[in-house]
Amino acid sequence: MKKTVLIIGLMVSGFYFAPDAVAQGTAQRGPDASLVRDADLEKDSFHNLEVARQYFKLKKAYFAALKRCEEIIAGNPNFAKIDEALYMAGMSSFYLSQNRGKQKAVSLPEKNRLSPEKYREDARNYLSQLVNEHPESSFSKQVSDALRDLGGPLPKNSSQ
Repeated sequence: MKKTVLIIGLMVSGFYFAPDAVAQGTAQRGPDASLVRDADLEKDSFHNLEVARQYFKLKKAYFAALKRCEEIIAGNPNFAKIDEALYMAGMSSFYLSQNRGKQKAVSLPEKNRLSPEKYREDARNYLSQLVNEHPESSFSKQVSDALRDLGGPLPKNSSQ
């Protein structure tokens, strides 16, 4: 009797748990499924990106936008919108090399001031990283003129 109850109990529990195991199957992997992102870091990066957008688009404060984007790039290289951060960092550096915007490179404090050549080099690095690592991004299509003025994109292994 005990043996029969045990067998019936195992069969019932087998039927109870089996549909869940079969229904799950294998996990589908999307393009970013292998990336594990820290939610707090993503939230902080999104905030910095929003602030950088305001500086870049509305205020034309390219130095401030560049610093926010550099913080994102250095602190969260797997950020979901890293292509936009690279775009703004590259274009901000490019504009600073041309002394454009409300924050002119020559008017920055000495400790923050870089030469136009250094800004151009940084712009080429950021924009090359964008087109080499994120060719499908809409931002990589927008930077062709700037990269042409900077001497073209760097090869993939040199852009970092």
